[in-house]
Amino acid sequence: MAKNIFGEELEVCCTNPLTGFYRDGSCKTGPQDLGTHTVCAVITQEFLDYTLSRGNDLITPRPEYLFPGQIAGDRWCLCALRWLEAYQAGKAPLVILEATHEKTLEVIPMDVLVSFAYR
Repeated sequence: MAKNIFGEELEVCCTNPLTGFYRDGSCKTGPQDLGTHTVCAVITQEFLDYTLSRGNDLITPRPEYLFPGQIAGDRWCLCALRWLEAYQAGKAPLVILEATHEKTLEVIPMDVLVSFAYR
């Protein structure tokens, strides 16, 4: 059973659009997930613009990867390092803590995540 940052069962992040490295709605991870897509975030336009400026286009749909393109308000499993980079730039979106995988804590401190909790 996958666990969240509190050591509890990992909750679903989003099924519409279907998110997660495995496109199962959760921020589960495994050996194939080299980007560590473990942070369940509530996407903002500010974050989308920021990540696009860094060469990561999350706006344009990519059907070949089952990627619908993101809009503000979507919940999406983000790469932990990308979220941390956005945090350091003052552009990080809020986080659904119960749906954020425990592996995230290897990259982002608990207190930082908690300070960005979506309520």
